[in-house]
Amino acid sequence: MRFGETARKDRRLTTSVASPASPPSTWPARIGWALLVILCLGVAGFSARYLLHPPQTPAQALGNAFGVPWLVIHVAGSVVALALGVVQFIPGWRRGGNSPHRWIGRTYVVCCLIGGAAGLILALGSSAGPIATAGFGGLGVAWIVVNILGWRAALQGRFLEHRRWMIRSWALTLAAVTLRLYLPTVMILGLPFVPWYRAIAFLCWVPNLIVAELWLRRRVAIAHTV
Repeated sequence: MRFGETARKDRRLTTSVASPASPPSTWPARIGWALLVILCLGVAGFSARYLLHPPQTPAQALGNAFGVPWLVIHVAGSVVALALGVVQFIPGWRRGGNSPHRWIGRTYVVCCLIGGAAGLILALGSSAGPIATAGFGGLGVAWIVVNILGWRAALQGRFLEHRRWMIRSWALTLAAVTLRLYLPTVMILGLPFVPWYRAIAFLCWVPNLIVAELWLRRRVAIAHTV
């Protein structure tokens, strides 16, 4: 293969993988995307009630031993990250050296780090025991790590790698949504709450991360065949 052909293939690979976050183009996918946006903003708005009426006791903070003040700090970071994560997918906002994407992205990462650190502390105070602590604590650690790696990649100019890390970050941020889909389902089905809550401590984020990883690998595979 000639050098020029290799370079063109490398550019196609970079373009295919570097822009994985563009909104979908087909109508079913657009409807799914719109639903996701509504869920994200709905969960963000619902969770913001803790900012308007901060809990004064652990009992008011979901029975968490460290709920005061860490629940409010966790919600503040997570709500902003959830809302900002949605607008980061607007293609026009990612163009240009001084695009809104850069500044919104920095705010998003800081909020993820705040939400992750506070979430890690909350996990240690979970009333559901060590299994729930391990699940939510793992989420907090993973959320912090992927955002630091994504930010570091951007600072070093490795933008392809940066975008891949931020896709993983978004998958973990969406744990706020999947958590609130699982919990009502458990109650509607009349399932025993505590055992399922412990399972949801992992189910709310591990499948998200697996799906994101499979999707990224598929994008790379498709790019290599072009």
